[in-house]
Amino acid sequence: MAMASGPAPALAIVDELVAANRLPGSHLVPTVRGELLTRLGRRTEARAELELAARLCDNQRKRSVLLGKAAALS
Repeated sequence: MAMASGPAPALAIVDELVAANRLPGSHLVPTVRGELLTRLGRRTEARAELELAARLCDNQRKRSVLLGKAAALS
């Protein structure tokens, strides 16, 4: 969706998933939200989402990547 129609419509879909409590506790939803918010230039919100994703992620390598992306938005 983001590639075809842009990050705003894609973010709306992800926000619907959040509102419906889909994938609770998954690091994937805040990861996608963080990426979309970054594309929209909403850096503070994006950083918070990526940091949340890192806290929820079990994999140390993925956590490191997420924290790196979050730090780059500072």
